[in-house]
Amino acid sequence: MTSHSHPTSFLRRTGRLVLAALLLAGSAAAALAETADRTKPMNIESDSMRYDDLKQTSVFTGNVVVTKGTIIIRGARIDVRQDPEGYQYGVVTAAPGKLAYYKQKRNGNGDEWIEGESEVIEYDSRADNVKFIRRAVMRRLVGATPNDESSGALIVYDQSNDTYTVNGSTVPPNAGVSAPGGGGRVKAI
Repeated sequence: MTSHSHPTSFLRRTGRLVLAALLLAGSAAAALAETADRTKPMNIESDSMRYDDLKQTSVFTGNVVVTKGTIIIRGARIDVRQDPEGYQYGVVTAAPGKLAYYKQKRNGNGDEWIEGESEVIEYDSRADNVKFIRRAVMRRLVGATPNDESSGALIVYDQSNDTYTVNGSTVPPNAGVSAPGGGGRVKAI
């Protein structure tokens, strides 16, 4: 019997990929993350999940909600993969006409939170960034009150440097997602 057909081997591989998916969600926004989030249990709820052992991917679909400590991620679909070096990548997609959602408490800043919404949210653990793509909005909240807000076609949040950039007119081709261009402006409050 080959290792691919043995149920225990399959369960171990599936468990590793699901664990990688859980770690992905937990490691998003690590630079500003509530430090305690790293040790919290991860919960993923969805209508369905599909695992591909050959491609090392997991796809969660249908009202997906990820929680881990103070982290909350919501979308219609979350695709997760891990490269051979162990870096995780995730893409959260909103339902048509809606926005995907991300929120996490900032570390050591009292009751401050980072919150973002867009049609697509991408996480890249190698680059240590989060991209909010199309109809992107990112806010810093004090309690439940917005302290500042930025919006544009693309927001790239660099967690390692605690900086972000906002592109108002178009989404660059290297963002990995096509978006309508034209005349948009960055808005900041």
